[in-house]
Amino acid sequence: MTKELKRAIKTPGAILMGMGSIVGTGIFVSIAIATQVSGNGIIIAVVIAALLATFNGLSSAQLAAAHPVSGGTYEYGNRFINSYFGFTAGWMFLVAKSASAATAVLGCVGYLFYAFDIDASNWGIVAASLVLLLVVTYLVSGGISRSNTANKYIVSVTIIGLASLVGAGLFFNGLPTQPITDAFTDISTSSVLYASALMFVAYTGYGRIATLGEEVAEPRTTIPKAIILTMVYIVILYLAVSLTALQALGADAFGKTVDGEAAPLMAVAQALSVPVIGPVITIAAITAMLGVLLNLILGLSRVMLSMARRRDLPWSLARVNPDTQSPAPAVWMTGIIIGLLVLSGDVVFTWSFSAFTVLIYYAITNLSAFVMPKEFRLYPRWIPALGLFGCLFLAFWIEPKIWISGVALIAVGLLWHVITSKLKKADS
Repeated sequence: MTKELKRAIKTPGAILMGMGSIVGTGIFVSIAIATQVSGNGIIIAVVIAALLATFNGLSSAQLAAAHPVSGGTYEYGNRFINSYFGFTAGWMFLVAKSASAATAVLGCVGYLFYAFDIDASNWGIVAASLVLLLVVTYLVSGGISRSNTANKYIVSVTIIGLASLVGAGLFFNGLPTQPITDAFTDISTSSVLYASALMFVAYTGYGRIATLGEEVAEPRTTIPKAIILTMVYIVILYLAVSLTALQALGADAFGKTVDGEAAPLMAVAQALSVPVIGPVITIAAITAMLGVLLNLILGLSRVMLSMARRRDLPWSLARVNPDTQSPAPAVWMTGIIIGLLVLSGDVVFTWSFSAFTVLIYYAITNLSAFVMPKEFRLYPRWIPALGLFGCLFLAFWIEPKIWISGVALIAVGLLWHVITSKLKKADS
């Protein structure tokens, strides 16, 4: 029998967990990627993605409040729809976020080397990434209280860095009115929708609050409040950073800065010609990648724990350390999977592939919220209905080769689920 996890996260900690999951690769990289796709339409894409993320956030909030256990949509799908939808959600989460975590640790090391002017080979970066991954995995394996404390410091440094960039932009370039005007001229609808799908991924860290539902104090009130407040803060931050970047560089130049993690905002800092801003943004990028890695290991390990409890993964991964109340086997297995991806170095389609798989994940989230019993609902059914439609609509604006690969991967996962289900029936 496995033990329950410790309910140690209150509203401020939950908000910072959500922000630690969001403010990372998304703000330092995806805004520039989406700008490359949509040009000045990026401002509209940020708002569209925010609206969809808000619907999803409200669906996640009421699901987590009604069913506050580890596992997020994997658990909600199993409880409110059926095991096939639940498994698909868990499968999509593990695939997308493991690749994102590998990207985050490689990016973090790359900027550590940048900060200290270290010239290293690709193998040197990989080796250092594995060491950093080991340290963070050890930190997370010690329990949620230790992880929560580390996350508070990491997020604080990142937010200070980004606020400094926005402040410098306002001081030297004034209010960014021109990018707002340009957002409604010479734009392509298809490009804006594609960019919205890419930007949606940059918001989805709020789901970490729901994924950690078993460790949140007073979940019925804490989770909805934390998710809503997190979304408000992040929308303001994304719009402020996007407008600052477009005002400093212009859409074309900013879109062309995509040549490595965090490089786009470093280019913005250099354009502002403020000596201290460059190092501040470098430090913020490093802490942001650390925050993303820490929170992804937390989220992935909790989904893995939940899947192991239902025997969709080996039962040994469902053990919880009695002293730290941490699912240590799941945490270390998560670290091993990320480490293998770090060794491969294959992050070619990571962001677009993550966009598709995450949109499918949240489509199942909204479907779960739509069909959940009336007595559990906190919000009207039109909210998950719009969220479901939006996720499926944007998912197929992504390049066909990406979503076709994603659909094939779903089929492989469901085949595995059918096999394990038959094995479970045979054992019972």
